[in-house]
Amino acid sequence: MKIFVVNSGSSSLKYQLLDMDNGAVMTTGLVERIGDTMGKVSQKSWPGTDREAEVEREVAFPDHRAAMHTVVDLVTGADTGVIASSAEINAIGHRVVQGGETLFQSTLIDDDVVEKIRENCHLSPLHNPANLVGIEVARELFAGVPQVAVFDTEFHQTMPAEAFMYPIPYELYEELKIRRYGFHGTSHRYVAQQAAAMLGKAEDEVNLVTLHLGNGCSMAAVRGGKCIDTSMGLTPLAGVMMGTRSGDIDPAILPFLMKEKGLSMDEVDSILNKQSGLKGICGMNDMRDIHSAADKGDKKAALAVDMFVYRIKKYIGAYYAVTGPLDALVFTAGIGENDEIVRARVCANLEHLGISIDPALNAGRKKVATAVQADGSKVAILVIPTNEELAIAKATLSVLK
Repeated sequence: MKIFVVNSGSSSLKYQLLDMDNGAVMTTGLVERIGDTMGKVSQKSWPGTDREAEVEREVAFPDHRAAMHTVVDLVTGADTGVIASSAEINAIGHRVVQGGETLFQSTLIDDDVVEKIRENCHLSPLHNPANLVGIEVARELFAGVPQVAVFDTEFHQTMPAEAFMYPIPYELYEELKIRRYGFHGTSHRYVAQQAAAMLGKAEDEVNLVTLHLGNGCSMAAVRGGKCIDTSMGLTPLAGVMMGTRSGDIDPAILPFLMKEKGLSMDEVDSILNKQSGLKGICGMNDMRDIHSAADKGDKKAALAVDMFVYRIKKYIGAYYAVTGPLDALVFTAGIGENDEIVRARVCANLEHLGISIDPALNAGRKKVATAVQADGSKVAILVIPTNEELAIAKATLSVLK
């Protein structure tokens, strides 16, 4: 069973072809700058094996249809391909950011599902339209091949009302569906499943706090294998401090800025999404650069790290209070997997919560799932590389079965 995973962005197209009979990644690639005068496509076939091969080309992609045609040519090409023809693809799994309250779980795509995704575009205006383009193009090019939508919001659908509702007039929820949805759900679900396996427990037996820390950051409280709370909200702007996003702030800051600075709502939105977070404090949003600057005495860089760690710690405490006895903290994504400094500082001085990290085990980047807790730590501390493409492929396979 060969499953093609598609993640269509506004100007990009990520893809991966997996052989689900053995879990092998056959090829993975990225098309960038769709719609620009010149774009770029890069592909790696049979990654991590002695057959590994890479190709990179600069090509103009006027639209996603052109990008998908190029991808099919690369995947099936005599010199670059891993299959003889697109007919070998048995199914396609699509990442869709927002399922709203109408699409609760991964589902086979038909005209009705496409329309429901379209109806939820107002909840995710930057992502759902782009996801739809990928779906529509794939349905044209792979007619007759079953296609499945896998939603970022799906894992968080188990949150109780007291967690997902906002304390605003109830009529706004009824009319506009304003509530906490959460994102990065495919990643949170994947690492929660992997954590259960590492702990030797069934999925419905584990209580976890999962930390997806990258340029975008989110955390989830998992009780009995199900998400009961998550840090992102109606949009990915909420929660912990991120690379360029503010995370949680006093909502009255928005009208205050508009009044005092004469800014429009769009300008304030841009500040909070693109100019805040780590970048807003120290001018950088790559944690490697920030660490380097802090080591050289940059006080703003040091403050940015302090703020980042402090907000994560607060969420750990809050989620510990609602999960019950905690089995593990789970770090994942770019910072979570690769930044030993952040992991160590997040776990520092949490011994009173049964959380104690081992400096030697924690050292370095983690390319495979690793336990880094100290002897005697009541709570396991796990670093698990996320694999959202594999999670989407598994979800696709599950729907087909």
